Parts: sequence; C-alpha cells; structure tokens
Amino acid sequence: MISGMDHSHLPTTEAAVDALREIAREFHLECDVAHDIGADQTSRRTAAGFATTDPDGSLPHEAHVELGGSPRITVRLFPEDDALITVEGVEFHDVPRDEAPAFLRSCYSGLAYVHGKRFPPGYRLVVPLPGDRTYKEFLPMIQLTPWLSSRVR
Repeated sequence: MISGMDHSHLPTTEAAVDALREIAREFHLECDVAHDIGADQTSRRTAAGFATTDPDGSLPHEAHVELGGSPRITVRLFPEDDALITVEGVEFHDVPRDEAPAFLRSCYSGLAYVHGKRFPPGYRLVVPLPGDRTYKEFLPMIQLTPWLSSRVR
C-alpha cells in the first residue's frame, strides 16, 4: 500500500494504470501509457469474437504501460482483469491485474532474482509477491541481460 491507496482490488484498467503510475513515481521512473478503448481497438475482443461492450455497458479498455529505468518493464493491462508483464524480455502471462503493482514493486525494490540450475541447465526469473505468491518464468541463457545477470543466485 502506498499513499494510503489500497491496491488489493483494482476494478478498472484506469485504476490499475493509476496504481502503476504511483509505482513509477515511488521509484522515480518515467511512465508512458497508451490506451486502447473499444472492442475494435482492444487486442482480445476482435480476435476472440467477444461482445463489443462489457456487461455493465462500458467499452472495453486496454492499456500498455512502459516504465523507464532498470529493469525494463512493460505491462499490458487487458479488460478481462489480467495483465501481460514483460521484464527484460521475459514474459509473464495472465498475471491478475490486482497483482501488477506488487509485481513491479518486487522487481524495482530488488526482490526479484534469477535462479540458475546446472542440470538440466537453465534459468528462471523469480518474482516473489507478498503472501507467499511467486511468479517464475523460464529464460534462455542467451537472454540474460546485464540486469538479469546481476540477479543470478
């Protein structure tokens, strides 16, 4: 929780964008946001044949957030309450929208790390969240950026 704002439930894409902007301010990062509003603009509605409006009658709203600094992170917030978070080229699919602020805070505060194994050889980017929740994604050795390399345990 920052600035007294409870991020445990982000009911809209705009609320999630506001929470991510707060994270950017907290860590002194640039934050660029692009909005796609309407079924003809959002990536999943036209491809999957979804309805043109949400159940409450509002237009679907998707946002793409790019944060400056290190690590390089982008967040694509979908109208279906989930997000695609990309950290240094490593994609985390289907992250609940409510967890996006904690995910970013973990990355920018130094809690995220890379776990390497000799056999079978490979690396995983591990992003721990409060409440013993953890996200892990495989990354090829060739994809180790300087930031990822500095996080290998």
